[in-house]
Amino acid sequence: MSVTVEQYARAHVVTDTPEDHDTVPVILRYDTDASAVRVGLPGPDEWTFPRDVLERGLRTPTTAGPVSIWPCGRVQAVMEFHSAQGVAVMQFDTKALIRFLRRTYTATPVAR
Repeated sequence: MSVTVEQYARAHVVTDTPEDHDTVPVILRYDTDASAVRVGLPGPDEWTFPRDVLERGLRTPTTAGPVSIWPCGRVQAVMEFHSAQGVAVMQFDTKALIRFLRRTYTATPVAR
């Protein structure tokens, strides 16, 4: 039986101009059948990567294909997404990502 965990979050778009940090809505999804996290950015962009990449990326810089995640201080994390169109860099509150991860573990425990 497939279970989908969804959570809405806010992310800051990181640009090279300090005054251009826009906050955008982002949807975080986890499907127990796929065992992957999906991050839906505004527009048609959606990125999929293993759940453990998100977990590791909250503690130490981690990369899986076109997705990189790393901690940014104690309360924020950065996700960087590469595509043929360019690079998107988003900054999240770590609390929101941890809350999402906890919900995914409740839906399906980690296989050890």
